[in-house]
Amino acid sequence: MRRAAMLVTHTGRLDSTQHARTVAGDLIAAGFEVRVIAREAPELDMPGVVPVSGPAVAEGAEIVIALGGDGTLLRAAELARPAKAPLLGINLGHVGFLAEAEIYDLDKAVRDVVNRAYTVEERLTVDVVAELDGMTIAESWALNEVSVEKGARERMLELLVDVDGRPLSRYGCDGVVCATPTGSTAYAFSGGGPVVWPEVEALLLVPISAHALFSRPMVVAPTSTITVTIEPYASYALLTCDGRRTFELPPRAVVTVRRGALPVCLVRLREQPFTDRLVAKFELPVTGWRANGRRH
Repeated sequence: MRRAAMLVTHTGRLDSTQHARTVAGDLIAAGFEVRVIAREAPELDMPGVVPVSGPAVAEGAEIVIALGGDGTLLRAAELARPAKAPLLGINLGHVGFLAEAEIYDLDKAVRDVVNRAYTVEERLTVDVVAELDGMTIAESWALNEVSVEKGARERMLELLVDVDGRPLSRYGCDGVVCATPTGSTAYAFSGGGPVVWPEVEALLLVPISAHALFSRPMVVAPTSTITVTIEPYASYALLTCDGRRTFELPPRAVVTVRRGALPVCLVRLREQPFTDRLVAKFELPVTGWRANGRRH
């Protein structure tokens, strides 16, 4: 059976399009069927690619390749997850924390894909359901995080948070972030949450700008259920998944977050400790001032 790959790129950028053409050409030369999202196909403007559309475009694909930054990878994850296809991120952005390869690794990354010289690791996701008076009004999932935030800029959001069916705390806040270990270096990190190694199975709860006696970030069990209730007298809120899918929530809406039914499978091209990735991506000062020869 012919091998197939799904290619997702950052549209509207000339350098991304050129790199996508290179990847597509090399894969086609290696005997792959290369699929691209139909609306992106005209930008590639090359023979041999297969325009596809719909939610099942990655079904049967051997791999999904995302060329861009973390936003592009999160978009590609929406296609890869239901198909249970491995997802390879090649960073064309700035930090690209989720990416496995950098642009200077492009040729080697494609060779590794062709030779199946990679491993796959599963990343925990979260599923989220929002209800009002027992009726579902929104349903989605996230690889990084789910956030419930104030919709009116000038108003504080009033929330009640339960964990495993027991009330935890009421917050007057800008919102709360429910994150995965993968998302611990994203929005939750900017909100003061801890960095959690991806091998750790856990869920994070991070209040944002909370006016409360106890507003520390918390790490709960991966089996826990987090419930966020918008108080009846509060203003409307926004439910956002991975910064990509947003739903408006009225007062009294109840948001339930739990471990996702399906993981996202990320491709690893080489063995690299998470510590090294953290140091490289955040440019952490492991040498210190003494390495520069300064003395006091």
